[in-house]
Amino acid sequence: MLLCLTANHRNASFDLLEKLSIGAPRAASALVEGSDFVSGAVVVATCNRFEAYLDIDEPLTAASAVAVEATVDAMSSASGVTADALRESVTVLTGDDVVGHLFAVSSGLESVVVGEGEISGQVRRALEQAREAGTTSSGLEQLFQKASTTSRTVRTTTAVGTAGRSLVRLALELASSRIRDWSTARVLMIGTGAYAGASLAALRDRGATDVEVFSPSGRAEKFALSRGARPSTDLAASLAEADVVVTCTTVEGHVLTPALFTADTFGSGRSTLLIDLGLPRNIDPAVASIDGIELLDLETISLHAPLEELNATRDARSAVRKAAAEFSAAEAEQALAPAVVAMRTHVFGILDAEIARARSRGDSSPQTEQALRHLASVLLHTPSVRARELARAGDGDQFVAGLNALFGIAPSAPVASIDGSTALDAGDDDQAATA
Repeated sequence: MLLCLTANHRNASFDLLEKLSIGAPRAASALVEGSDFVSGAVVVATCNRFEAYLDIDEPLTAASAVAVEATVDAMSSASGVTADALRESVTVLTGDDVVGHLFAVSSGLESVVVGEGEISGQVRRALEQAREAGTTSSGLEQLFQKASTTSRTVRTTTAVGTAGRSLVRLALELASSRIRDWSTARVLMIGTGAYAGASLAALRDRGATDVEVFSPSGRAEKFALSRGARPSTDLAASLAEADVVVTCTTVEGHVLTPALFTADTFGSGRSTLLIDLGLPRNIDPAVASIDGIELLDLETISLHAPLEELNATRDARSAVRKAAAEFSAAEAEQALAPAVVAMRTHVFGILDAEIARARSRGDSSPQTEQALRHLASVLLHTPSVRARELARAGDGDQFVAGLNALFGIAPSAPVASIDGSTALDAGDDDQAATA
């Protein structure tokens, strides 16, 4: 059974999300190893959301409350966020609601900027990290793989990608009210990762030509020279000359602190715009109080996110709902497979016993045996179809109850057929093969 704890830019502060983004992913192993019923955990922690997806062995009614508390305690210990603050910020989702939520998240429909593309990659990386840590499960693997497929479908079949813009481009658009001519602006970019590459491309699109790159990890030269920028090895000197500073590095701790902004360099009518795209924050918020400094951080940027374009978003949400419904229906079929296996085993057990008795009496006609097996398959066809229909309608328990009431049959553990299809598919295969 699926359980999700989610906190995002709508119901949690960026301070809390920032702390969770650092520590929460490391807590998944302890959560799985320390629980008797949590078989899998995948944590998605980004600049504007925290998601903990759990695969629980026991029914949610019995285990969800315990699992929620265990997750809160584990994430609290790993991140430094108090358990009370975490409880107040997270929303708990269960069952099919988890499926729809993840598909919407992965498709960019729950992001600060609707339709932004970065989140789908972040969701994929979260699954990869869970694999490396050994905390994923077969159920979570299927869920996250389907989420990736759904996000690709949304991108290729709807226009939601144009309904919003990436955080980088949104930040630069906001900055354009301060920077009249990007071609003459001196830009300092701090960071050399994939996000920095996207940031530099966005700066080029705005017309920026004078771009200097500083790397806290010392990789500025290779990054800058391959992209037509200038590398910097002296942060303070580059900072003193910049009109715009864009930070997008993943290093822990503040890269820019008030100590770097000396009185003889800043102030006196000079204006410098700082754009902090990092999480954790790259810039100490106290820097914003220095004369001549204006700071745009993720929290400020999110307040100016554009409104959704109604039609594009509606189409995308429709695609997500359809994919989530199909996934949940397939999972329901799989859950009912043991009952179908039990039914088929019961019927063919009776058939084999009757054929054995006929043989013992000297009746071993191949035609008679073939006819009996065909009859059994025909009789099983309709119950197998009804099992699928009931499962997809959420009424699979009616099928199980009927089997028990009529034949005293109780399903065992989930079973799949040799070719990997569920037993719900096998009834139709037999019917087709013998018809």
